[in-house]
Amino acid sequence: MHLLSLSDWTKEQIEEILALATQIKRDPSHYTHALAGCILLMIFEKPSLRTRISFEAAMLQLGGHGIFYDLGGSPLGAGKETLADTARTASRYVQGIMARMFKRDDMEELGRYATVPVINGLTDYEHPCQALGDVFTIQEKKGTLQGLRVAYIGDGNNNVTHSLLQVCSQLGMDMTVGCPHDPVFHPLKEIVKEAKAIGERHGAHISIVHDAWSAVANAEVVYTDTWMSYHIPAEEHERRFQLLEPFRVTQALMKQARATAIFMHCLPAQRGNEQTAEVIDGPQSVVFDQAENRLHTEKAILVKLLGS
Repeated sequence: MHLLSLSDWTKEQIEEILALATQIKRDPSHYTHALAGCILLMIFEKPSLRTRISFEAAMLQLGGHGIFYDLGGSPLGAGKETLADTARTASRYVQGIMARMFKRDDMEELGRYATVPVINGLTDYEHPCQALGDVFTIQEKKGTLQGLRVAYIGDGNNNVTHSLLQVCSQLGMDMTVGCPHDPVFHPLKEIVKEAKAIGERHGAHISIVHDAWSAVANAEVVYTDTWMSYHIPAEEHERRFQLLEPFRVTQALMKQARATAIFMHCLPAQRGNEQTAEVIDGPQSVVFDQAENRLHTEKAILVKLLGS
């Protein structure tokens, strides 16, 4: 079993991960030998802070070991080894593979040829581990998920937005994406279409609007992400900044959400761009609890996939 996309997982499988993460966070000592003797190969094509540290820490705390493999200095990165052969070979050495790649197709190729579980640590298309950590955090703070309203503000055409749409629709959570009119900032049409169809089955309402104020109205969760992701060329920064400026999360914007609303950001954050310092460092922010919870949900994923 792989975790390549949350669209491949059922509501029950997602809820199982959240329940297991709760148990692991509550009693981590019970799981210190859960993956004894297990090795996780961690393939990195893209830069990382949280993904590398949290997965490596998770393996160590579960009694296993993580191998960091940077494609910049590998035969695969130099184009001398195929992904298929890499997956086949690594599967003979390790119990699981976590990969942080640029292309969705490359992640799917790893999953197609590996004979051990493959975990999507990020592609330009999706970020399932982040989204699972996010809904775990929301559940921890709010006590429930069904019927909660999440407002995502800013650049909606990114991997985090896509995975949040997938997981929120599965769990019956309403989600509104507030982004500029320019289609470059819209979530991908196929993701939105899929999320709306899934949401109809689980009681979740999915919508895309082009006004930040209406997007956050009565929201229990306000979420944003960097305006300048790794893949954005420097020459596009000024234009993007101008288009996204009306979608900056300020204290005034937060007041349009419910008084008990929480603020979330997957990091790295640029204070003064997608949100003000007063918001991300303020009392409604759960950003660093959110970052910590990546560790607990990734432990649950690893125990679920590698432990068997």
